[in-house]
Amino acid sequence: MTEEARLEKKLEKDHKRAEKAGGIGETAKVIVQALLIALVVRTFLFQPFNIPSGSMIPTLLIGDYLFVSKYSYGYSNHSLPFSPNLFSGRIFGALPKRGDVVVFKLPRDGQTDYIKRVIGMPGDRIQVKDGRLYINGEIVPREPIAKARTEDVYGREAEVATYKEILPDGVQHTIIERDGDTAISDNTQLFTVPPGHYFMMGDNRDNSLDSRVPAEYGGVGFVPFVNLVGRAEIIFFSVGGGSPAWAFWDWPWTLRWNRMFQPVR
Repeated sequence: MTEEARLEKKLEKDHKRAEKAGGIGETAKVIVQALLIALVVRTFLFQPFNIPSGSMIPTLLIGDYLFVSKYSYGYSNHSLPFSPNLFSGRIFGALPKRGDVVVFKLPRDGQTDYIKRVIGMPGDRIQVKDGRLYINGEIVPREPIAKARTEDVYGREAEVATYKEILPDGVQHTIIERDGDTAISDNTQLFTVPPGHYFMMGDNRDNSLDSRVPAEYGGVGFVPFVNLVGRAEIIFFSVGGGSPAWAFWDWPWTLRWNRMFQPVR
């Protein structure tokens, strides 16, 4: 092989090596950009959550996946991954409305995500008596509707009492009384919501650890405004039967198509 041929072969190898390095570099650049975009969207716009428990039945079911709008109430430390203590209070804060379904950080640990409905606003007096909700001394109206099917206290599928509840500001939503009106949380003390805090309850009134149980007894207690992460907006995926979302081979039998892309009310 002549010197000229060897030089041409070397140049060809160098060119291919440069093309390969450039391709890897471009791929890495695209991946980094995609990760940054996802981080910005998750931190400032929408964050996905899944529902692991039945405390919000029938509004939210175990296996529902939903988007939560991070901008609805502004931003606090809890808007960021791992809740770093970077600043106090909220930036661009906007107050929640009674009836909003909200994801928040559990006040007693500042880490665990909970999802409940805002029932009591700052200054409200909240009490449950014989299964009926009272706000500021007035009983909250409820109307019986068709029974829902869910698990009873023994884990057996059963039909349970279901109601349309009408909050003072006019928000209507569905609740169930799995154990009737005589369950352990169907008679409470009178709570007065402190300034800057909210009273949260699950729609599955007899199977929800919420603000009816004070934090000192292992419950949720009052939830500070700063602990709110965002408002539940829409269910984008739903899988039943206890099947994990990634088990795509079960989807023909487990996907709940009728729940997908439904707004959370």
